Amino acid sequence: MRHILGTDSADDVEVFEETDPGFFIGLSKTESRRYLLIDNHDHQTSEVWLIPSDKPDTAPALIAAREPGVEYSVSERDGKLIILTNADGAVDFKLVTTSIDAPSRENWQDLIPHTLGKLIVTAGVFADYLVRLERVNALPQINIRNWETLKEETISFEEEAYALGLEGGYEFKTDALRMSYSSPTTPRQVFDYNMQTGIRTLLKQDEVPSGHNPADYVTRRIQAVAGDGELVPVTVVYRSDLILDGSMPTLLYGYGSYGMSMPASFVTSRLSLVDRGFVYAIAHIRGGMEKGYNWYQDGKTTTKMNTFTDFIAAANGLIAENLASPGNIAIHGGSAGGMLMGVSANLAPDLWRTVVADVPFVDVLNTMCDTSLPLTPIEWPEWGNPIEDKNAYDYMLSYSPYEKVVAKDYPAILATAGLTDPRVTYWEPAKWVAKLRATKTNDTPLLMKTNMSAGHAGASGRFDRLEELAFNYAFVMKSFGMKA
Repeated sequence: MRHILGTDSADDVEVFEETDPGFFIGLSKTESRRYLLIDNHDHQTSEVWLIPSDKPDTAPALIAAREPGVEYSVSERDGKLIILTNADGAVDFKLVTTSIDAPSRENWQDLIPHTLGKLIVTAGVFADYLVRLERVNALPQINIRNWETLKEETISFEEEAYALGLEGGYEFKTDALRMSYSSPTTPRQVFDYNMQTGIRTLLKQDEVPSGHNPADYVTRRIQAVAGDGELVPVTVVYRSDLILDGSMPTLLYGYGSYGMSMPASFVTSRLSLVDRGFVYAIAHIRGGMEKGYNWYQDGKTTTKMNTFTDFIAAANGLIAENLASPGNIAIHGGSAGGMLMGVSANLAPDLWRTVVADVPFVDVLNTMCDTSLPLTPIEWPEWGNPIEDKNAYDYMLSYSPYEKVVAKDYPAILATAGLTDPRVTYWEPAKWVAKLRATKTNDTPLLMKTNMSAGHAGASGRFDRLEELAFNYAFVMKSFGMKA
């Protein structure tokens, strides 16, 4: 709606309406502040409309009509549009440009061509510079192009694994790029980077109230070899004085779904384990997007098994580097990552000392067959539709953790649930635990903890969340015979 200040709101004019309930509308401005953007999208399709900021009563102009699966976002500089898009098969995205007077798809010209495996996460347009945050081989990088000279530079960092972010700003004509950096050993830092001189100025660094010395820790990135030859990146952190002989306890974390990439960032709570002699590792497995869109595509629907075998390969990679040993590894994941825990417990129980599965999606087949659940139809593109597709049914049955529980020894298992969880209903872990109790052949601990006042994200409140995590870590340490 458009409202003129000082007038009756009853006279407001409707500017744009979206009738599809599956689409979301966003209203913003280009970095140049010359145009208003009406960003209309669902999870896989985009449609953007422009209105000149100095002529707000102008009818919105369509950039490109929506096409299922085609995403794009729009910036503007000197009368040219700069568009980030996956159009024309650019699965890892590319940057194109076109004039404002001819914005439609047939006029788009490549500015930064598509490169498979180099995912353009986001782009920032300044008066004198084009900035891209990209992800290559599970590592983020920031590239800067000077519009006038076309010279490019990549900001370098010394650690083997780290997380980067572009911090939003309000200045269009500036040499200062604000960015954030962290790693498993380095708390989050905020820098201003001078794009003309290359000088980096530290503005702020998160403090650890109990004290923290990054030199006490080591961050590494190893490459585990999957069964099909793919290299699976694994981020590792441990104390610098730890003797790496394979005998120390290891915790391996994984997720691997929905294209979500696991950043190699600083998380204070993990040091609670690391300071007790643990190796903490994150597996960047297929199903995420750490190595581009195809890394995601190769870990969903009929290729979902890659997610699970990649995780096991990550564990074997740690073992090969003397960072772990069989039967001495704890594993942790939640939601779809909890499904990963269930499958891993079925496929390779001898590798694990203990399994922590938070709100685990372990009753996959039954849930995907239950259309009375509000999220089931939405989830079919990720997992498949077993109701209409027999192949999807059979494939899902081949890994669904609940169905694949058999009579054998299992590691210690902790499953958590939230009574009001709308995403993974509490009866999923309850059924899984009940079947495990009735079927497994050993007496390792098997606990289920249901939070009676929480949903999918667990307890609300900073301290309640820490208490939940402390419970999980205490269970892990107890399984290794350690005192919490």
